[in-house]
Amino acid sequence: MNLNIEMQKLKSLAREAADIIEKHEYVRIISHNDADGLTSAGIICQALMRKGIRFHTSIVPRLDTSVVEMVKSSASDNDLVLFCDMGSGQSEVISDIEQEIIVLDHHVPVGDTPARVLVNPHLVGIDGAMHVSGSGTTFLVAMEMEPENIDLAGLAIAGAVGDKQLFSTINGHILEEAVNAGVISVKKGLRIGDGDLARVLEYTPEPYLDITGDREKIDSFLDILGLHGNIEDLDTDQTKKLTSAVALKLAKNASPEAIEAAIGDVYILNKELVPNVYDLVAILNTCGKAEKGGMGLSICMRDKTHLEEARDMAVSHQISIVENIKKGMDMVKKGKSIGYLIGEDMESTGMIASTFVRYVDPEMPFVAVNQVDELVKVSARGTRALVEKGLDLSFALREAAKQVGGEGGGHNVASGASIPPGTAEEFIAKVDEIVAEQLPKQEKAE
Repeated sequence: MNLNIEMQKLKSLAREAADIIEKHEYVRIISHNDADGLTSAGIICQALMRKGIRFHTSIVPRLDTSVVEMVKSSASDNDLVLFCDMGSGQSEVISDIEQEIIVLDHHVPVGDTPARVLVNPHLVGIDGAMHVSGSGTTFLVAMEMEPENIDLAGLAIAGAVGDKQLFSTINGHILEEAVNAGVISVKKGLRIGDGDLARVLEYTPEPYLDITGDREKIDSFLDILGLHGNIEDLDTDQTKKLTSAVALKLAKNASPEAIEAAIGDVYILNKELVPNVYDLVAILNTCGKAEKGGMGLSICMRDKTHLEEARDMAVSHQISIVENIKKGMDMVKKGKSIGYLIGEDMESTGMIASTFVRYVDPEMPFVAVNQVDELVKVSARGTRALVEKGLDLSFALREAAKQVGGEGGGHNVASGASIPPGTAEEFIAKVDEIVAEQLPKQEKAE
């Protein structure tokens, strides 16, 4: 793997996309509703504004035929249709769009894309699940449009943090450029948001500790350590004391990558309204979940109007996530190769799946099935270690969903699906079977 060659190939695709974007007077943008999708939209919208190119942006939870119909009814013949953090795996769906298309994405491409340019790390041999996010891909395009867009690098880093990516290869390159430009500062510590230490530990779902959500246990833990006040005000010795104590708690069950994700470099985004990257990611994910994509996008575009409302929403949402994780843990069942739960009207199933595989049982991937009204949504999560052993949740969910009349896909380490009501048990059995073939040793795991 030669990063320089791959990086140049990806930048070349970004250049192609930038050239086409700059020829249009109006761009119709569709982006995903999670932190990565919102930061992707924030980057491209600011890059377009700076070029005087008009745009209309929609934030959506998934890319399906209804989104395509919306685009067809709202875009003129000469408009450019631009997909961020989606579109690679839905080639067939977007092929109905007659306008010129550009896709800026990091998901595994499926089928022949109708896009004039597809900027995707997988096309140049880079794993988009781990090494560059949708926002990172979009940032490379923004940089080709104008080098002064380096100030948007904080959003690219936030998108990568939101997607739990590694900061080597492409992400590492973006981070290094951002630090050199003074756009991002890096400090060591616990990778959580800012604020009162006890309060933040109480409602923060990651890292998920044996004291999370229990104020009495948290106060006792902090009293023993002699630590109080705001996280951002702790000195180096106090920070070390806190991180060491948390590391000891995590060492009991958590996966190595969960420990790595909890402690280490904390990114401070010097150009953004919310400087602590973990606070920004929590706010953006909350906006997406609450169907307030416009609010999340406005924060990415440095508009303070709804910032306090969004902060309050994020804290409430995180409290409910912690409560849902605790409830979810009581519903967990185990197949021969996966952990799973089947529930109704649950919130944060992605977080429950992520928490289980990172902090409770890293030896098997986790699948959460959740029925809301007539829609059954699935979230599945693995670990990098399981992927190295052969796990591919994107394939497993796509194939299992297809068998029950649904659709699925995503990354090898994190994937999702939608399936018809009444098919959950059959779907889970099929996923279990596929994962058992991918991870033969897991059949013996008890």
